[in-house]
Amino acid sequence: MNATEDLGWVDSPAALDSCVERLKVVKSLGLDAGLDFHGRLHKPMAKQLAKALEPHKPFFIEEPLLVEHPEGLKQLSNLTTIPIALGERLYHRWDAKSFLEEGMIDILQPDIAHAGGISETKRLANMAEAYDVAIAPHCPLGPIAFAASLHVGLSTPNFVILEMSLGMHYNVEAGDIDLNTYLKDQSVFAIQDGYVAAPQGPGLGIDIDEEMVRKISAETEPWQPKVFYGEDGSIREW
Repeated sequence: MNATEDLGWVDSPAALDSCVERLKVVKSLGLDAGLDFHGRLHKPMAKQLAKALEPHKPFFIEEPLLVEHPEGLKQLSNLTTIPIALGERLYHRWDAKSFLEEGMIDILQPDIAHAGGISETKRLANMAEAYDVAIAPHCPLGPIAFAASLHVGLSTPNFVILEMSLGMHYNVEAGDIDLNTYLKDQSVFAIQDGYVAAPQGPGLGIDIDEEMVRKISAETEPWQPKVFYGEDGSIREW
């Protein structure tokens, strides 16, 4: 779940309280939760939030700082025992290499749509395995990317968990369009006890409803990602 809204370079410590309280509620239900900072926090606040979360044992913290700040990420990794995840803003294995070599992260999150497809994502996974780092593909995307990421996970020993866009707020904003909308057989991604079964069909194991793709593409305006601005008008995160 998201950790916070965008914060100032140094903000009130009270701005972090709601994140800690939400994690405590989730843990009281017997569930684990990863907290996605989205790079919205600068180092002074990220350090405080990681320390405040640590007693409540989050599954991981994601992008506690943007990847443009490897020195800060290195400092943060030395201050917390919480697993650190990132990778959606890295585009090939050479981007990821220094984060692995320096021991900054514990979970690599390659995005198959950014990383150059299945082959390059597998190379990233193999590289992560060599550094004893887990793989959790980033995939708030459609059925083709999800199926491809699923196959990467099925063939990767250090695979941990796969993001899934089913019911995600992006889709809610789009109306009735969701992960399964473009599939002829919508049972292929059925969830059972938190798992999706390995697709058994040819290729990626899915059958795309091309008529539905054409219909929706003709009716849908281009999607513009949300940009966060600070009180001074500067871009905080995107």
